[in-house]
Amino acid sequence: MRADRLVSALLLMQRRGRVTAAELAKELDVSVATARRDLEAMAAAGIPVYPQPGRGGGWSLVGGARTDLSGLSANEAQALFLLVGPAAAASGDAKAALNKLLRALPRTFRADAEAAADATMVDPTPWGERERGRPEMVELLQAAVVRRRKVRLTYTNGVRERTERLVDPWGLVDKDDIWYLIAGTERGRRTFRVDRIGAAEQTGETAERPDDFTLATAWEEVVGDVERKRSRTWATVLVETRHADVLRHRFGRHCHPDGEAADGRARIRLASPTPLDVARNLAGWGGLVEVLEPVSVQRELARIGAELSARYAEVGADGDARPDGPGRRDAGHPDRNARTDEDDRHPSLEAGWRSPSDAPGEPRVMPPRRAPERASGSR
Repeated sequence: MRADRLVSALLLMQRRGRVTAAELAKELDVSVATARRDLEAMAAAGIPVYPQPGRGGGWSLVGGARTDLSGLSANEAQALFLLVGPAAAASGDAKAALNKLLRALPRTFRADAEAAADATMVDPTPWGERERGRPEMVELLQAAVVRRRKVRLTYTNGVRERTERLVDPWGLVDKDDIWYLIAGTERGRRTFRVDRIGAAEQTGETAERPDDFTLATAWEEVVGDVERKRSRTWATVLVETRHADVLRHRFGRHCHPDGEAADGRARIRLASPTPLDVARNLAGWGGLVEVLEPVSVQRELARIGAELSARYAEVGADGDARPDGPGRRDAGHPDRNARTDEDDRHPSLEAGWRSPSDAPGEPRVMPPRRAPERASGSR
């Protein structure tokens, strides 16, 4: 008896509880005689199936609902379906595989597993952004990883240098909806951003992969290296305790509490790649944050402040000095000009942009806005 027919027959019997030779023949697309021989062969081989003669009879599994072809426990089945269920909604192949696995589970597990598959939905699109699908390039590279085939790709790095490379694809990582390819090259292991791969072609050459390579370990090393680069400049700041959580959200793992100042403000250590990156992220706070050190960050903040002061120095307090200038305010709606407690509770730091650096997981920084050039005497 062929292995695929054996598994199909067992799944069918488990799903229906009892099956006749004619039903099995129809399901497996074989003759009734072949189906009967298969059932007898299963019984002879020690598989717990038995026949029930007479009207309404057929072949059944001994304790049918307790036969588990998947080997999963009830908790394992629920955990798997909770994890895979959301992905199956976006992939026909994943949904088909999930249905097959569901049929392989004991009947007593199926209801909870099916409910787990529908219990969660994942919407990866942030508020206000367009829906993003998985890049087609990812599927091509995934196929190359699975088939162990070298890939010839055209790649543009962060400084716009375009090169062609022959790589051994080892694995793909989805980091915050940005895909990365970890691959072996003639210069050792390298990490490529998939959105910078202009073209890729799977070759017929077999890709080499170290025996001790694991994708999780490799990516952990990549993350560690990138995060070290993202935290080259550390600064110590003071901020009112009520704003500390916003700073922690802004700087993530590069924000650490460092006690309390004499005046009750929270003392915090935070980091970015450069003094300018730290200053850009803090400039929007104005006087709500005081930078104690280093001097390099203080200087960048002073420079940004001086640029803004020079640019808007001609704007009067009422906003009427330059009606056409960028500092104009709505004099007809005083409520729009008034500062509220809400301004202090939520400093305007939520909007960010990603720097075009070549490093994976690049930091989000806040560049100063460029005001329109003046007609004469512009810098």
